[in-house]
Amino acid sequence: MPKYIFVAGGVMSGIGKGVATASIAKILQSKGFKVTAVKIDPYVNVDAGTMNPIEHGEVFVTSDGTECDQDVGNYERFINQDLTTNNYITTGRVYQAVINRERNLEYCGKCVEVVPHIPEEVISRIKKAARLARADFVLTEIGGTVGEYQNSLFLEAARMMRLNNPKDVLFVLISYLPVPSIIGEMKSKPTQQAVRWLNMAGIQPDIIIARSVIAIDGPRKKKISIFCNVSEKDVIAAPDVKSIYEVPLNFEKDRLGDRILKKFGLRPKKGADFKDWHRLVKIFKTVKKPVKIGIVGKYFETGNFVLTDSYISVIEAVKHAAWFYKRKPEIHWLSSEQFENVSRRSEKRSRAINELKNYDGIIVPGGFGSRGVEGKIKAIEFCRKKKIPYLGLCFGLQLAVIEFARNVCKMKGAHTTEIAKNSKYPVIDVMSEQKVLLSEKKYGGTMRLGDYKCRIMPHTIAVKAYGVTSTLERHRHRYEVNNEFRDKLEKKGLIVSGLNPERNLVEIIELKNHPFFAACQFHPEFKSRPLSPHPLFREFIKAAAKRR
Repeated sequence: MPKYIFVAGGVMSGIGKGVATASIAKILQSKGFKVTAVKIDPYVNVDAGTMNPIEHGEVFVTSDGTECDQDVGNYERFINQDLTTNNYITTGRVYQAVINRERNLEYCGKCVEVVPHIPEEVISRIKKAARLARADFVLTEIGGTVGEYQNSLFLEAARMMRLNNPKDVLFVLISYLPVPSIIGEMKSKPTQQAVRWLNMAGIQPDIIIARSVIAIDGPRKKKISIFCNVSEKDVIAAPDVKSIYEVPLNFEKDRLGDRILKKFGLRPKKGADFKDWHRLVKIFKTVKKPVKIGIVGKYFETGNFVLTDSYISVIEAVKHAAWFYKRKPEIHWLSSEQFENVSRRSEKRSRAINELKNYDGIIVPGGFGSRGVEGKIKAIEFCRKKKIPYLGLCFGLQLAVIEFARNVCKMKGAHTTEIAKNSKYPVIDVMSEQKVLLSEKKYGGTMRLGDYKCRIMPHTIAVKAYGVTSTLERHRHRYEVNNEFRDKLEKKGLIVSGLNPERNLVEIIELKNHPFFAACQFHPEFKSRPLSPHPLFREFIKAAAKRR
C-alpha cells in the first residue's frame, strides 16, 4: 500500500515547495524506497504550454510530450527519473475529464457536483501515478498558498484521502518566517495563520518546514509547536542556501527522513545511502576555478527585476556540467535587445557586442517571437567569428542557421517564417502538413513535443560528446530547418551532425575549425541531472573552461 505525502505552502508563493517536495522524495529514495512525485497546478489551463514564462517560469517538457510546470523538472533532477503526464495535474485537466465523463453518461444519471466528483477525480489521478510507478511513496505538491480559493478543491481531495486511509497519508506545510530588518527577530505569526487556514480546510499538518533567511532557533520552534499543534521535532529548519542541492542534507540535520518513516511505522532499508549526494555537495562547495557563461535571452526582465525561472533547466544543466569538471559556474544574463535597436555604426552597440569576448562561453536558449531576435543573431555571429564556444538550444539552433545563411552563404534576408512569412530564403519553416493545421488554427497539433530519435553522424563533436550514434531527446518547437536549403548550407561548411531518422529533420548542427560551435533543435537541458550532466553541456563547458 503506497504512502502519500501532501506538500502545501503557507504565507507566500515562491518559498520553494517544489524543491522541498523533490528533497523529501530524494531523502526517502536514499533510504531505499521507491518514490514518485506529482505536481498539482491550480490553473484552469490544461497544461503549462500556453503560459507566459516570465509570469509562470519555464515550461518543462516530459519524455511523453507533456508541457508542465518547472517543478516537475526539479523532481526529475533530484530523483533521477523520467516522469510523465500522469505526474501532472491541473484544474483544467480535472474539470475537462469530469465534464467529458458526464457527457459520456458515465455518472449514470447522477447530479455531478464540484464536491465530491472533482476531488474524486484528483484522487484517482494521484493513485494512478502511484500505481504506474509502483511507488512506496507518492509526494504530491499542491500549488499556490493555503487560504486561496484556487487550490481549495485539491486540499479537499487530500483531506478525503486521509479520511479514508489515515495511516497512509501525511501532510507537510512549507511556511515562511520573515525576519524584518527593522525588528531583527524571526516572526512566527504568519506561519501560525497559515496553519489556521489549513485547519479550516480540515487538515492538521504533521510536519512544518520553516523557510527563512536563517535557520529557525529553539524559541521559535517551541512557539510553533505550541500554537500549531506539532512536536518541536517536527518543525524542520530550512534556511536559505547557495544551491538547491543542499536542501536534502539540510533537512536531514533535523532527521526529517526518520521522522517521516516513524510516522508511517517504517524503517530504512539496508544498503541505501546518500554518499553520491554528499560528494556532489562537497564538490560545488569547494570548487574555486570559475567558468564564465553568458546566456543571451529575453525572458528574464520584468520591470526592475531579473527573474531566472524562465531558464531554470538551462541554469541547472550548466551547473551540472561545470561541477563535473570541478569548475565554479558564473552565469550572467545578457538581454539580446542590448545588441540591437541602434544603428550599425553605433559605438554603443559595438561596445555591447565586444563585451561577449569576456565570456568563456555563450548560450542562446529557446524562445518564441520576434522580440530580441536580431540581437541574438548578432551575438551568434560574434561567437562564430571570434571563436567563442557557443551552444544553441532549439531557437538557438534556428538563429544560428539564419546567421550562417545570411553571412556565410550570402542569402540576404534569410529568416524564419515564424517572423518573416515572405522571406526570399525561408531557411527555417514549418512542414507542409503543419501549415494546414496552422491555417485552421489548430496550434496544438503543430509542435514536436517530447522524445524523438536522433541519429548522430561519425567524426563530429556530437558523437564525441554522446559516445553513441543514436539517442532520444526532448523537443518543444514548431519550426524546422528547411531541407530545401540544406545542400547550400552544407556546401559552405555547416555540418548537420544529428538527424531525426523518421522524418529526415535536422537535430544538431556544428562548425569545423571552431573550439566549440554546436546547436541542437531539442532541449538537452531537460535531461541533465546533477550526477550525470548532459553530454552536450559537458562538452560545451569543457571547451569554455579550456578557453579560460
